[in-house]
Amino acid sequence: MSVIMPKEDLRTLSRRQAIISGLSAAVGSGTLISDEAGLRAFETDALTAYRQPPLAVVLPRSTSEVVSIARFCSENCVKLVARGAGTSLSGGAIPTGDAIVIGLSRMNRVLDVNFLDRTATVEAGITNLAISNAVAHARFFYAPDPSSQLACTIGGNIAMNSGGAHCLKYGVTTNNLLKLKMVLMDGEVVELGGDFLDGQGYDFLGLATGSEGQFGIVTEATVRILPQSEGARPMLIGFDSAEAAGNCVAAIIADGLIPVALEFMDKPAIRVCEEFAKADYPLDVEAMLIVEVEGSPAEIEDQIGRVGEIASRFNPKTLRVSQSDAQSAAIWKGRKAAFGAVGRVADYLCMDGVIPLGKLAEVLKEVEAIGNGHGLRVANIFHAGDGNLHPMIMYNANDEHEKVIAEQCGSDILKLCVDAGGCLTGEHGVGIEKRELMRYQYSEAELLQQMRVKAAFDPQWLLNYGKVFPLDLQERFAAEARAHA
Repeated sequence: MSVIMPKEDLRTLSRRQAIISGLSAAVGSGTLISDEAGLRAFETDALTAYRQPPLAVVLPRSTSEVVSIARFCSENCVKLVARGAGTSLSGGAIPTGDAIVIGLSRMNRVLDVNFLDRTATVEAGITNLAISNAVAHARFFYAPDPSSQLACTIGGNIAMNSGGAHCLKYGVTTNNLLKLKMVLMDGEVVELGGDFLDGQGYDFLGLATGSEGQFGIVTEATVRILPQSEGARPMLIGFDSAEAAGNCVAAIIADGLIPVALEFMDKPAIRVCEEFAKADYPLDVEAMLIVEVEGSPAEIEDQIGRVGEIASRFNPKTLRVSQSDAQSAAIWKGRKAAFGAVGRVADYLCMDGVIPLGKLAEVLKEVEAIGNGHGLRVANIFHAGDGNLHPMIMYNANDEHEKVIAEQCGSDILKLCVDAGGCLTGEHGVGIEKRELMRYQYSEAELLQQMRVKAAFDPQWLLNYGKVFPLDLQERFAAEARAHA
């Protein structure tokens, strides 16, 4: 079924002008946007099938301005949605019509770099790639690298616990985050974590990472930076079937070899990406792996040899090792441009399920059958090394019936992931896309317990309302909160 957007609070809408006037005083040196044309720029994120202009948008420049905005919204019972670059693929930043969007894109400074401790402290609006660029002169980098790293912000990465192609070796956001500064809904500023991994006490940092803006508004973060390796080299391995490629992935991991990246593309994805990026991908295979190893020249040669030996057990049709920086760049250009490349030929929904590696070949076969059953093309591009699938369901967004079918197809794929022993999301988050599917993975008792934790941070249920939890349960909690206000 199509996603149902939350009902708007008519009392809030009736106070629109008073709210905008009050916000104007709270914003300080930031910017307030309330005209129709300006609001349209914030009506959706990368889940473009759904759109809703907010009540207003504020663009603060400092934590103190975020405090003033949050406090004003709390005192006036106005919903608040934090937004970075709007690259969420699950609708995590789509507002409701009675909500204020607080955009953090102007808070994009590097506040401190400590190469001795290998940390960088940055504001939440800085882009993912900008962190690596800021420390590249000293041959350091920030490891998590989502495909949208050129645009996505660290605040959004924290909200969704984002990963990327290199998360197999280096981990996702939570593995590279030490400390964050967060503004609660009542304006209180809290610091979670510390200057080292695994600080004492309750793991509130781990709780907040991946919480999708449900607990507070992150304004600053201290992240780990790592020394760049001596070198890295990718290789392409093509197979006559997706099952063979999937089995090869499982065999590589089972052998104890951890490449820095292990990516999967099936034939539809290969063709679309090759047309766009001209990466010299093999077009006569059914599935392809991009395997990248790193280290000293001797280590690279050893790992490439081991990967090649494992791959040979599954009768690869193509095995090609990059021989130059230009070839390596082309290989990754094709993979990183995958979403844009598919978007050139069709509208799409990008799923984000996780499965055990041992079930990879079986699940890929079922994904193909589900797509065929719905009469839709599905291109598979994903982080195979950690079982994080990204089936891209292609459809016509101008056809409402086909849009519903595409959503049903996506729902069936995600249920398949849960049935295989996995879960609904690896890095895109729940947002509105998977909100109602939470009941498929969790019991109502488990959901209610999660919601009680949310209520402890946000008792009025004002932060990023309508996301993550089934809508009827949220409405029940929100009604109880209003009754006790």
